[in-house]
Amino acid sequence: MMNRVLLVGRLTKDPELRYTPNGIAVATFTLAVNRTFSNQQGEREADFINCVVWRKPAENVANYLKKGSLAGVDGRLSTRNYEGQDGKRVYVTEVVADSVQFLETRSSGNNEQRGSFAPQPSGFGYNDQGSNPFGSSGNNRPSAPRNDDPFANAGQPIDISDDDLPF
Repeated sequence: MMNRVLLVGRLTKDPELRYTPNGIAVATFTLAVNRTFSNQQGEREADFINCVVWRKPAENVANYLKKGSLAGVDGRLSTRNYEGQDGKRVYVTEVVADSVQFLETRSSGNNEQRGSFAPQPSGFGYNDQGSNPFGSSGNNRPSAPRNDDPFANAGQPIDISDDDLPF
């Protein structure tokens, strides 16, 4: 069985950060995700999906995202229920995020963003000062530019054996 959710959308309001009695951070936010089709009037509609993220990623979401920020969420769908103040059972369906990717830099978003963290082609991110958030590598020299374009030799024959093909 599989329960996997991948979403890309914009936050509808600033994330809400709280802490459990044990001191564990939990952030909640709603992501507006555009549908792939238009309605009868030719307008694109959106789904508003409640998301929850825990621990350090929750603190990062609260510190770096705000209303209108573009984010990617990778997680699982979860349904829970509890007894409301009126005594009725309340059901909640939400995405419990395993990771949240910040998809905009500070300069590309709204004018007053608090900060940003965006993935680089290498899979690592940078903060708004351009430093590595995962610690210093000890090598502050600029690296030589790399050409990872698989089509850089366009028009040239490619040597591929039948053993390399997946079919």
